[in-house]
Amino acid sequence: MHNRFTQMFGIEHPIMMGGMQWVGRAPLVAAVAEAGALAVLTALTQPTPEDLAREIANVRERTDKPFGVNLTILPTMKPPPYAEYRRAIIEAGITIVETAGHRPQEHVDDFKAHGVKVIHKCTAVRHALSAQRMGVDVVSIDGFECAGHPGEDDIGGLVLIPAAADALDIPIIASGGIADGRGLVAAMALGAEGVNMGTRFLATQECAIHDNVKDKIVASTERDTNLIFRKLHNTARVGRNSVSDEVVALLDRPEAEFADVAHLVAGAKGRSVMESGDMDEGLYWAGMAQGLIHDVPTVAELVERIMNEAREVAARRLPALLETAA
Repeated sequence: MHNRFTQMFGIEHPIMMGGMQWVGRAPLVAAVAEAGALAVLTALTQPTPEDLAREIANVRERTDKPFGVNLTILPTMKPPPYAEYRRAIIEAGITIVETAGHRPQEHVDDFKAHGVKVIHKCTAVRHALSAQRMGVDVVSIDGFECAGHPGEDDIGGLVLIPAAADALDIPIIASGGIADGRGLVAAMALGAEGVNMGTRFLATQECAIHDNVKDKIVASTERDTNLIFRKLHNTARVGRNSVSDEVVALLDRPEAEFADVAHLVAGAKGRSVMESGDMDEGLYWAGMAQGLIHDVPTVAELVERIMNEAREVAARRLPALLETAA
């Protein structure tokens, strides 16, 4: 399954592990790279740009295969020093970056000026077209099923992926609701040239989060997520627990505002969930794909399984359907 995406980034399989806060660290990134897929460190998981440089070096000690770094731009009251993180990425010689979030133009321009290939995450075709004009190399189109921020249009991948493929000239990779080889084949049939998975990689042995989180994902169904911040027009999909239930209830009131839930959604609380395993300490990110996750394999086992299943679907099931129709 080689195409523009795999050739552009020098990877064996059309599979990517996108940026995930508190998750995208060296051991998992290196494991995904060694399995022949593309993974990215999450820059803002590291406390400082200097820490990011050290984590990049840590990955390189573990693998000589391609990997990238995610830089997500968020409109916050006290933004991190994005330009300094960007400079650390460039000075480390990173050649692949995943960008996401608010107005990344200056970052894309600087990365491109230094020969960095940019994958930009979008949740709408109009945003993907803007990213293409901006000069990015690949768009990750994120459907409504995804963890994190699915946008405000509520368009699922079955429509969003082919709509983006029809509109764009650059490669697209599909994100949201994908956890196995069936999803990979379906995404490519719809016009994508690869898939970007997050939730599925949480439930792997090399992912350095507490086992309670992995067990919760395995035990959950596709219905066990919550959409929060809808009223604030900053929709986010998270795993369902007592905290996300409370956030939904509080923001459902007519007079509600962000200050009412700020104490519940703090990033430090989410980090505590991942590290302590207390599932009612804060929010944790999870997409609808958790309904397709039933075990916690190694990354190598997972990638091999996905590719084998994809080949079986492409080589046996689809031709069998055509023969039946004939």
